[in-house]
Amino acid sequence: MGVTPEAALFFAAGLGTRMRPLTDTRPKPLVRVGGTTLLDHALSLAEAAGIGRKVVNAHYLADMIAAHLQGRDIALSDERDRLLDTGGGLRKALPLLGPGPVFTMNTDAVWRGPNPFALLRDHWAPDRMEALLLCVPREAALGHAGAGDFTFDPAGRLAYGPGPVYTGAQIVAPATLDGIDGDVFSMRRVWDRMIDRGTIFGLAYPGRWCDVGRPDSIPIAETLT
Repeated sequence: MGVTPEAALFFAAGLGTRMRPLTDTRPKPLVRVGGTTLLDHALSLAEAAGIGRKVVNAHYLADMIAAHLQGRDIALSDERDRLLDTGGGLRKALPLLGPGPVFTMNTDAVWRGPNPFALLRDHWAPDRMEALLLCVPREAALGHAGAGDFTFDPAGRLAYGPGPVYTGAQIVAPATLDGIDGDVFSMRRVWDRMIDRGTIFGLAYPGRWCDVGRPDSIPIAETLT
């Protein structure tokens, strides 16, 4: 089994309730920012980083996601029957992603700065990490409210608390999903166990990042495109 991630899952299955009314007729990943869909903003980052296997999951208005991806070398992880949340969605997609650690990325953000996939890959240390999460200082997290998600210890290990904001991009070892009951669960349940083991780390993103979760975030995000 390889130790360098070669596949990425793009989370595109959510209901997009905060983005209404735009998401009344389309899934949030197909909302356009600067003339490009949010999904394609994310996929272009993976292509630029040379990631070979790309998987997109879909639930809400999944037919539109599938049509958007038609003819492209991108696999669809179909969650039409049931929305599985992030952890369950990753588990379902694992046969499409292949063995070894994988990238995951949310599809509701726009980035300006170093390629997040390349940055994570350059700092991945599988001998001591089960996950590496890319976080951004609160002052560089555009369109995002709140006190932040994590604190870093001097070695970069994560704990929950006010501090940097999770960008939605990570590398994670699939074995961390083992032993979690049920099909529907959040990645937070996976992170909880890694925090207890001291095997989840954070990396600070040195650029700017915009959370495109609401319609009023779109003009903010377009300043980064």
